[in-house]
Amino acid sequence: MELISSAERNRLFERFQQDAFHLELRDDYSVPGEDGPFHSWLAGEDVDYAYLKPWTELVQQCTARGMTVRRVRVVTEPLSPYIQWEYATTPLNEEAGESIRWLPRHLLPDGVTFPFDAKDWWLYDDRLLAVGHFDADGRVLGSHLIDAPDAVAECVALRDLLWTHAIPHVDYKP
Repeated sequence: MELISSAERNRLFERFQQDAFHLELRDDYSVPGEDGPFHSWLAGEDVDYAYLKPWTELVQQCTARGMTVRRVRVVTEPLSPYIQWEYATTPLNEEAGESIRWLPRHLLPDGVTFPFDAKDWWLYDDRLLAVGHFDADGRVLGSHLIDAPDAVAECVALRDLLWTHAIPHVDYKP
């Protein structure tokens, strides 16, 4: 299976026309560019959020074109330190135009199963998936692209179900 880099995956945002949706299922993400800010946040120090600028600019470009960028974070409560940090930084994502909702695992609808061995994925315009892969330490290895109609349809249905059950960020109080 061929993996594309995070940068290559982000270039997909230039091609989608209506909606990009991300399903997050991990309780920890070890992203090298975030290590310093995350450790500063854990220590109660001031955090330089410059690392987020490329992402928030990308979201702003997409939403300026009339597109939606959405994400559901399925989380374990109590939240891990990393997810607490994501929760604290979510207003920066939303200010850029991204819509983020939270779904505690204990509130998942009955019978929900996650495709691709419960890996995170992006769904673009209900036609293309980018399934994330991580190493044993949680570092991003890349994403593989899937456009098989059955797999896409399964993810569209799951996205719609989770989106209706997830709690908008402004209303989620962990």
